[in-house]
Amino acid sequence: MDLYVIRRPSAWANLQELEAAGAKSARIGDTEMSDRVRWIRSYVVREPDGRMGTVCIYQARDVDSIVDHAARVGMPAENIVPVVDTVIVRADPVGDAVAA
Repeated sequence: MDLYVIRRPSAWANLQELEAAGAKSARIGDTEMSDRVRWIRSYVVREPDGRMGTVCIYQARDVDSIVDHAARVGMPAENIVPVVDTVIVRADPVGDAVAA
């Protein structure tokens, strides 16, 4: 599987909507599509319009698998780009370090 970045701008009104979508996404990915899609992580951002957006990292067989997964979940997946390389300067912060 290859690595992809998916940008989902202003997709959710609040964190509760995002959490519900995340739970459904994980369930569908793990139970229905585990051979095609693997959700690695997501970065949640507050968009200028006040809604929640995400930048998601997925492993997938191909872009069509990501689009199929998103359709099953009911979330957008129009902005998908393959990752060419990874540069890690520092590990992602955890706990209070990510709180705004």
